Order: sequence, then C-alpha cells, then structure tokens
Amino acid sequence: MGVAQRPEVWPAPSSDARLSLVLGERALHVNGDLQTARRWYDAAYRQAEQSGDPIALGLAALGLGGRWVREHRTSAESERVRTRQLRALSLLDPSSPTALRLRIRLQGEDDYRNGTHDGILRLLRETRDAGDPLAVAEALSLAHHCLLGPAHAVLRRELAGELIGLAGVTERRGDLLMGLMWRTVNLFLAADPHAERCLEELRRLLREHAYLAVGYVVNAVEVMLAIRAGRFDEAERLAGQCFERGVKAGDMDATGWLGGQLGAVRWFQGRAAELLPGLRDLASSPTLSPIDNSYLAGLALVAAVAGDHRLAAGHLARVRGRDLAELPRSSSWLVSMYFVAETAHLLEDAGTAARAYALLSPYAALPVIGSLGVVCFGSAEHPLGMAALTMGDLDLAVRHLRAAVQANLALGHWPAAALSRCRLGQALALRDGPRDTAARAELAGAAREARDLGMALPGVVGSAALSGAGEVRRTCRFHRDGRHWRIELGGRVAVADHSVGMAHLAALVAHPGREILAADLAAGTWSQEGEGSSAQPVLDDLARDSYRERLTQLQADIDELEEMNDLERASALRLEREWLVQELAAATGIGGRARPFAGGEERARIAVGKAIRRALSRIAGVDPVIGEELRASVQTGLRCCYRPR
Repeated sequence: MGVAQRPEVWPAPSSDARLSLVLGERALHVNGDLQTARRWYDAAYRQAEQSGDPIALGLAALGLGGRWVREHRTSAESERVRTRQLRALSLLDPSSPTALRLRIRLQGEDDYRNGTHDGILRLLRETRDAGDPLAVAEALSLAHHCLLGPAHAVLRRELAGELIGLAGVTERRGDLLMGLMWRTVNLFLAADPHAERCLEELRRLLREHAYLAVGYVVNAVEVMLAIRAGRFDEAERLAGQCFERGVKAGDMDATGWLGGQLGAVRWFQGRAAELLPGLRDLASSPTLSPIDNSYLAGLALVAAVAGDHRLAAGHLARVRGRDLAELPRSSSWLVSMYFVAETAHLLEDAGTAARAYALLSPYAALPVIGSLGVVCFGSAEHPLGMAALTMGDLDLAVRHLRAAVQANLALGHWPAAALSRCRLGQALALRDGPRDTAARAELAGAAREARDLGMALPGVVGSAALSGAGEVRRTCRFHRDGRHWRIELGGRVAVADHSVGMAHLAALVAHPGREILAADLAAGTWSQEGEGSSAQPVLDDLARDSYRERLTQLQADIDELEEMNDLERASALRLEREWLVQELAAATGIGGRARPFAGGEERARIAVGKAIRRALSRIAGVDPVIGEELRASVQTGLRCCYRPR
C-alpha cells in the first residue's frame, strides 16, 4: 500500500472529546447504531471546539458523516455537517491521515449528489498509495454508493472483495460487515443465483452480534424476497418491522424504503391506485435521496392507473426533463425506468416508450431492483416488452415478454412472472388474434397464477381494448372472492370489501339493461321474470351478518369517542347506528327471523339506494374511474338498473 503516513498525536486538553469519540466509534463501527453515533460525535465536536483540539475536531466531523452518504437529508442539516467538516479540514495538516479521510468523505458526498464517481475513484487510488487502511476502507465503501447504477456491477464486486479482505487489517467489525453487505447486494443486483448464500453468511454474523445499520439492509432484502414469493401479507408485516428497525438504527431511508415496499405489494396486487394520496406526500419528502427519481416516476404511474391522465402526464414530463437520458444512474434508476415504461404504456405515449426502450436495452439481463435490495419488480425484459408494445412492435414485445417470464421464474419472482405472462398473452392476442392458442394458454395460465397469489391482473390499453366491432368494452364485471369483490372495467381492476350494497351492485351488473325491483334486490331473490313483491326474505344471512358486524363496530367507536369527550363525532356515528337498527328491525320478524317485504317497496327503495351509494363510494375510494363510471350507469329507485355507457 505504500509508505504509511505519520500517526497523529492528540494534545492533552481534549480528554472529554476523546471519550465521546471512543463512544461514537463503538456505536458506529461495532454496533452500527447511526443515531447514537451522531449524538456522541456531535458532543465530541463541541468539546473539541472548546478545548482547541484540531485532531479530535477532525475525527468528530468525520464521524458525523456516518456509514452511508447523505445521512443528513435536510438541506440545513446537510450543510451544517459539511461546514463542520470543511472547517475541521482547514485546521489539519493536509498530509495527515484524518485530513485524507475527510477529503474522501467530502468527495464521496459530492460525487453522489452529482451522480458521478470519478472523484472518489481517483481519491481511492491515492489512498491505496498512502497506505492508511482505515482511509482505504472508507473510500471503498463510499465509492460503492456512487457506483450503484447498473453499468458498474463488475467494479462493485471487486471493491467489495477488497473491503472484506481489508477488514482483517483495520480490525473494525463494521468494515467486515459492510464488505459482506455490499457483496450480498451486488449479487442480488446481478441476479446471481447464489446471492442468498451470501445473505445467510451475513445473517450468521449478525446473530453473533447485532449491527443495526447492516441488519436493517438484511431486513429489507427479506421483505423483497417475501414479495418475490408472492407472500403479500407476510411482506407487509415484515415491511412494518423493517421500518421500526430502520428508525431504531437512525437510518434516514426508513420512510422511503417502507413506501417502496408497500408500493411493490400494491402494484402486484393490482391495487396501485390506493397509493395515490400517500405517494403525493412521499414524493416530496426531504428524506429521499437527492438523485432518487423513482418516487416521482411512481407517482406518474399510480396516477395513470387511477385514471388521472393529466396528473400522470405532468409527472412523467417532470421525470423525463429535457432528456430521459439525463436521469442520474443511481440505485433507483432501473425502478424509475420501469415506472416510465409502464406509465408511457397507460398514456399511449409511444415517444417516451421508445426513449425508455433505447436506454433500458443494455440492461435486459438485470432484475429491476431498487436501492440495496429493497424492492424487486422482476426482470428488465418486462419494461422493455411494455415499451415495445406501446411502440406497436408486437414481434419485439412478444420476444421481450417471453424472456421476462423465464427470467422472472429464474428469480423466483412469481408475481412478476404472472404479470409478464399476462402481458405476453395480450401481446400474442394482438399479434395473432384473440383466438390464438398460445395467447389463450398464456392468459389462462396468468389468470390461474394470479388467483393463487391474490393478484388482480391489468387489462389491455388503447387499441388493444377494442372489441371486434371496434367499440370499447365498457361493461363492468363483479367477481366474489370470500369477503371481497373484484370489480373489472375496461382493463381496470378494483378490489373492495363485501357489503350489502356491493351484492346489490353485482346483481345489477350481472344483468345490464334489465330493471330489477328494489324489493327483490334487498331480498336477494330477483329472477328475470320476477315482477311485483317478493315473498322471500328481505335480507339473506350474509347481509344480516354484515349489518350486525357494522352495528357492533359502530357501538365500539361511539363508546371510544364518548370516553374521549368527542361528542360531535359520536353523535354522527349514533345517527348511522340508529338507521341500521331500523333497517335490521324492518327486515326481521320475531326472534330475529327474516321477514318478507310483503309490500314494503318504499322501505326497500330507501334501503337499497343507501346501500348502493355506500358501495359506490367504497369503489371510488379504491379506483375513482370505476367508481365514477358506475355512478353514471347505475340507476336506483323502486326499480334499479345498470346501463353501461
């Protein structure tokens, strides 16, 4: 490594600062506790200022940088730490080890913020020649942050191996764990089939002694693997635990990573429209990395899924900027491009799709993974296929989507495989006709996989959504799945909880254009020939159970609000409870047995109308487009009817 630099000698006056430095060092390099380390290093900096100890001042300023780049996300805090580091550097001998380490930290921060890496790699070479193992270890780790784009896989692997070997020289446990963490992340980013072996090695070391910063990354990877396996409920539970551990570790990415994990779950479930309100706030959060455009691109996609094409087009234009090629090639770049390709497809923006295709093409063999293994959207072949589909090149789309299915199977990403298979079937149907055997087989296979995984697959877009007669299919469809309903319309899908009104809507939608008496809807006994009052029960068992469950929940909420002295909200809920009690009483006889309507047409009209309106509001909350379409096409009254537009 060359000739070692002369050691620094601490002056005597700063014993308090040195104690704080020791405690900060332990928190950062032994325990990976970023939050505690910051407190000790901040104390050390103040104490070194008071005692006039430039060496302690420099080490404290260095420690404030933490383990990752951009640990201080707000502009005020980031500039405060940078000012401290520059001041400490100005007081040190430029040839001293601490000065070199400070220059490495500052250069790494600058390169990362600018989306470059030349400066940190140049300093890494100089540091190797200087012979300071601590400085080399820190340069190796910081360089990784600046090289997380898809073009640097080979170099990252070399740097990780060097850091693992160097940990035996620095004798800092944190260096070994960081090296193994970087190697594990690099293997996942490269779709290496042995990545989980390295992950298990990391787990074993963490079981011996926790290291919060690296343990948090391992937890995030475990969420990603649960999503790949299609275990959505487990993934959500793990994501919540991961967030708590990130907060405990003091990691500023905790909020952003949780948003990405839940976003991936909702995307594959077919419920992305639910994310729109929360994603608006998250996309403008100061805790996000300054070169991370994935949340803005995700907002464009979610808006497009929700049917707000104006909002989607606006955010897509912001992501695209002057040229899509100018987006920083950070750890979130592939995810951003995935979202761009999907949004362009929904907006039928062939120009953006073509640009995205050109930029993504060199990375077709890679998985679309965000950050350090936080989320995975499957093979990059999928967005390439979607871009080709939007461009109208069906042969190219089929080729990429077929490759995406195979690549996603190799990744063990079952939801992504089902989604790619669905899109492959749609592309084949467009190219070879809807009766094509291969197209039907792919679509049927995708439907089976989606059903097993609890996914709602997307429909076709634009010209692909046209029927043989050339008219857009606007008829809605309802499918019951336990306590949930799956509502489909023109390629859109919404999933909503069961309710009495949802059952009424399903009956209407199943018979478009036919008028059904409200009394028969309430009784659940409508038939095509049915006219006049029904002698069947007003409410079936499931409907009565739904009413009673709501009554129980309302009473609990009322009791809680009254305990909190929130009388206004309690009064509003009491009105709803009284209405439900009246409806249930009107629908039951002695002993709670179901009572036939026997002429109660007006009561039925009121009850059914209110139930349907509540159901429509619930659907609109999940998917505003489907909700608005149903509101415009469902007629209520003594006779109810669904008339698709």
